[in-house]
Amino acid sequence: MKKEKVVMITGASKGLGRALAHAFAESGAQLALCARREGPLFQVKKELESIAADVLAVPADVSDPDDVERFVSLAERRFGRVDVLINNASILGPSPMPYLADYPIEDFRHVLITNVFNPFLMTKRVLSGMLQRNEGCIINVTSSAGHVGYAGWGAYAVSKFALEGLTYTWAEELAESGVRLHLVDPGEMDTEMHALAVPDCDYELADPRDVAEVFLYLASDAAKPLHGRLIEAERFWKERSEDGAAVDAV
Repeated sequence: MKKEKVVMITGASKGLGRALAHAFAESGAQLALCARREGPLFQVKKELESIAADVLAVPADVSDPDDVERFVSLAERRFGRVDVLINNASILGPSPMPYLADYPIEDFRHVLITNVFNPFLMTKRVLSGMLQRNEGCIINVTSSAGHVGYAGWGAYAVSKFALEGLTYTWAEELAESGVRLHLVDPGEMDTEMHALAVPDCDYELADPRDVAEVFLYLASDAAKPLHGRLIEAERFWKERSEDGAAVDAV
């Protein structure tokens, strides 16, 4: 990835978001990070500043339009622009996960607002600046539960199906604009969310730090031809490695 791109990451205080923040900081990016919980977010900021990263950390709930405006405005004031937006923030919903017939209505609403309305708001807010520059990269984080129906995954699965539709629609609308969208299924990772979803998991899970390599590549100019595609992280990186492709293009 080209040095000093401005990378905005939602849900950056733990799991994949934290791993992405570290990976992009090590690549030389300037970072705008947000999460709902101030303590863990500022801990990540402290970790990144210890390696001399330029970091803006803003406690925010990006399903709230006022928080979105505040977060993006602060980032634009600090860095002048947003080059890459990674819509990573999401929630699982109740755990253990109930069947849809038993799903609490308010929980269902909250999951969809957080997991679908949130990336819609964030994308809509950063898009004007990207369109003015005729360049930009937006990466949405999905799940296999967003393209295969699994019993019990309820509102989370429904929200990821919706996010994929949102991404594909925006990709078509922006096809000639210079702004590109990517959709990433990172696979099953060793995170707090996965532990809540599959508490009796007895198989090996991916390390979020390894998955972050795919996001570094997609944020690079080399990934422009992949606009509008679903990328399954493990398969994508394995195929590139086997083909002898330039996996160090970040």
